[in-house]
Amino acid sequence: MRYFFTGKIEKLEGIYTIRIPFNLWEVCKQRDVINGALVLDNKIVDCQLLPEEKGNYKIHLTEEDISHMDITKSHKILLHVTGSLIQMNQNSPYSFDNPIRTVDHVDIIVQEEDGLCGQTCVAMLAGVTIAEVISVMDCRQWQGTMGRVISALNYYGIDHSDVIMYTEGEEATLPKCCIMMEKMGRFCHYLVHFDGTFYDPTLGIIDHYDMSKLLGYLEVKCV
Repeated sequence: MRYFFTGKIEKLEGIYTIRIPFNLWEVCKQRDVINGALVLDNKIVDCQLLPEEKGNYKIHLTEEDISHMDITKSHKILLHVTGSLIQMNQNSPYSFDNPIRTVDHVDIIVQEEDGLCGQTCVAMLAGVTIAEVISVMDCRQWQGTMGRVISALNYYGIDHSDVIMYTEGEEATLPKCCIMMEKMGRFCHYLVHFDGTFYDPTLGIIDHYDMSKLLGYLEVKCV
């Protein structure tokens, strides 16, 4: 999976780093040192992601990696982390060519219990019950990370971008359909945007969203 965000290069005791604006434990389900690759100012760089604490990571770079860059400015970064998704689609009857349904509308589903927003978003897009999605994702309350959500979309054959866009509260133009992430304490809250309307598993249908709360989004391909 790939992740797009804006970051600054920091230098501390001769080491160059870039802070990753999301929790890698929640998104990738990987721990310890993680190998990755990034596109930084049109240059492809192999790198290591080193843990700070509790899922927070920094990208470590060499002086050669950043020798042509202005480290006083922010840079657009495309990070690729391999093996970051849980495979739950091996026995799926669906595929991107044969999805469970065409996403041409969204019907609101409100979660009956807290901590099921990720599962509820998948249920709205797939047109199934929350209970079925819980079974497919094999996770219950507060366990529906973006990695599991994407794997569930794959299971149902619901096509999506292969890049998660991290906006970190900056103004953004949303695609016609996407799963949105906002930070809520230690966890992320997920909701669906479709054609100008927001479908919140907790609040129901809302017409306006405060984009300053948005951490990022994943585009879902639709008609």
